[in-house]
Amino acid sequence: MAHPAQLRILATYMRGGTSKGVFFRLQDLPPAAQAPGPARDALLLRVIGSPDPYGKQTDGMGGATSSTSKVVILSPSTRPEHDVDYLFGQVSIDAPFVDWSGNCGNLSAAVGAFAISSGLVDSQWVPRDGVATVRIWQANIGKTIISHVPMTAGAVQETGDFELDGVTFPAAEVRLEFLDPADEGEGGSMFPTGRLVDDLEVPGVGTFKATMINAGIPTIFLNAADLGYSGTELQGAINDNPEALSRFERIRTAGALRMGLIRDPAEAATRQHTPKVAFVAPPASYTASSGKAIAAGDVDVLVRALSMGKLHHAMMGTAAVAIGTAAAVPGTLVNLAAGGGERQSVRFGHPSGVLRVGAEARQVDGDWIVTKAIMSRSARVLMEGWVRVPEV
Repeated sequence: MAHPAQLRILATYMRGGTSKGVFFRLQDLPPAAQAPGPARDALLLRVIGSPDPYGKQTDGMGGATSSTSKVVILSPSTRPEHDVDYLFGQVSIDAPFVDWSGNCGNLSAAVGAFAISSGLVDSQWVPRDGVATVRIWQANIGKTIISHVPMTAGAVQETGDFELDGVTFPAAEVRLEFLDPADEGEGGSMFPTGRLVDDLEVPGVGTFKATMINAGIPTIFLNAADLGYSGTELQGAINDNPEALSRFERIRTAGALRMGLIRDPAEAATRQHTPKVAFVAPPASYTASSGKAIAAGDVDVLVRALSMGKLHHAMMGTAAVAIGTAAAVPGTLVNLAAGGGERQSVRFGHPSGVLRVGAEARQVDGDWIVTKAIMSRSARVLMEGWVRVPEV
């Protein structure tokens, strides 16, 4: 009996921020996978090793966490004043679907470097030494990201002394600007309910004060104390508790309905990437997952966020944009936990340490407008060559 050979697809495995993913140029994918649809999803699921009922993704490139079950597709941009189009897929670990509903802010840090190294950026705009500016169109959410990529001797600089809590080793700093990060939607506001704080009723669970925002990624912010938490929790406190995870999923579903992201609770199961759920608390001292001591004076606010049904080990980049944006708007739960008032940046404590994010916010005709969110990340190539996958 004849057996077909595996497909051999040019790919790069990269770390961006606190995430990892498999990067492709659109042109290198098999023809059937170059367009959105079942063929593309089936291929990428097989590349990552999903769905895996064992939850390990042993037979693929995934790392069995939401932070390491990701794919990126890049192509020359079809939009004026942009260099590259960037499409992100969050691959489910145990179910057969790829969620295309949002961006990954962490992997955004690797997009500029991959685009330059893969020849997707016109060489005239790339300095031999200095900083290259890569204009990225984030196709999932229709937003612009400006990536400032360090260059040394004609190549992307990946090594350096920039330290990022949640990443073990230092690397070169990549500065990201998320332009106009809010998604105003049909209601014309980045707060989809029209309010900075709502009473979110969760059937069978209770009613919680919540700030629901579309900025970076749709996010539901709650007060840690209302959930019985301190805001200093690490992963085990949440992820080892099935009842807590179930409660957060019910909160996420109720919030998605209020935000207009889904029409029926059943849709939440196929939209795991968005919205995110996070809880906030005033500054307090705690020990990070690495053993690093975080003093209350090191942070302005504590934030813990869930991704794909589990507490994240650090912080999703897009959620960091939401945190910075919400912190800049007086009266949101994030802003109040950080002490209230107007601010242009916030230092927040997460399970792995501290991150600073800036946001430029102003009020226009009674509505809050955020023009830019800024943060620094790092990125590097882990492996490059060909990924092999059986035909699907």
